[in-house]
Amino acid sequence: MTRVAFYAPMKPVSHPTPSGDRRMARLFTHAFEIAGYTIEISSVFQSRDGKGKADLQADLIAQASIETDRIKAHWQEAPPDLWFTYHCYYKAPDLLGPALAKHFGIPYIIAEASRAKKRIGGPWDAFARRSEAAIDAADLLLAMTATDRFALDRDAPSHQRIADFPPFLDPGPAPPTKPPSSVLRLLTVAMMRAGDKLASYRQLAAALPYLQRDWHLTVIGDGPVRGEVMGLFESFGARVNIIGAVDHTNLRAYYEAADIFVWPGVNEAYGMAYLEAQAAGTPVTAADWPGPRTVIDHPLAPKDDPKAFAEAIISARSGAAAREYVLANHTLNAAAFRLKGFLGELL
Repeated sequence: MTRVAFYAPMKPVSHPTPSGDRRMARLFTHAFEIAGYTIEISSVFQSRDGKGKADLQADLIAQASIETDRIKAHWQEAPPDLWFTYHCYYKAPDLLGPALAKHFGIPYIIAEASRAKKRIGGPWDAFARRSEAAIDAADLLLAMTATDRFALDRDAPSHQRIADFPPFLDPGPAPPTKPPSSVLRLLTVAMMRAGDKLASYRQLAAALPYLQRDWHLTVIGDGPVRGEVMGLFESFGARVNIIGAVDHTNLRAYYEAADIFVWPGVNEAYGMAYLEAQAAGTPVTAADWPGPRTVIDHPLAPKDDPKAFAEAIISARSGAAAREYVLANHTLNAAAFRLKGFLGELL
């Protein structure tokens, strides 16, 4: 059976902290298994530098060299048939795959590769150069957003194939019918960290006063800025319930119980929560960022416009239409079928 060396440099599939990145990495392993391949987690080495520190990048590059030698020795007698990396970009480049794929003479594939040549010469210089080199070395790139696809096409070497590969998930069974309610049941599922996530929370809090009907918001998530997030919603009192982190296996019930999933999605890569909500029969509302446009097929609210975001909440599409969209465009089985086709050509 064909063996696939699977690697996620930003967050291994075994990482204890839930996130969309970890979720997508795990879904790729499932897609490979459905397609009939044997998955081998090649390494749990993390190459992420979130702050742009040159000394940290140099240290991680040195550690990666040691890890590369370890894997070479481990695979000396029986190397895998191909190397697959999920997510490679300037903050978390693949420091292992290019050298190992070349050493063993096996195809090298990256899903969700993001080019950022403008980072060369800046705080992430060493990692940006390594990320660009890894992307250049790939035989096949699976582009998961239109934004990524544009840059990948622009800078592609002649040997490389690039294919669109929409984000996906297991949609699960058809959701039950939602009981009627006079209160609009809103749901947010997002990590609580500084930067774009906190910006989205701020925009959501700013939109709520414009809602022209009774509503209740449930917020699922946790993180280092939880106190700030709680402060944003404090004035709404009991209308907002922040319940903290919830294990992914228990999230489906919250999606099914909500009337609308609400999240502005500032600079989201695409947002797995949008897909999860729609698969559960819950319509979604987002601001018009490139990432959400990847997984939502209806018009989005203008950026930085709280009143327009509130109006988009009120006019959200039906849950049935949301689920049908996912079934037609973003399923795990479809992803497995496409993977098998691409890999069959490479092998």
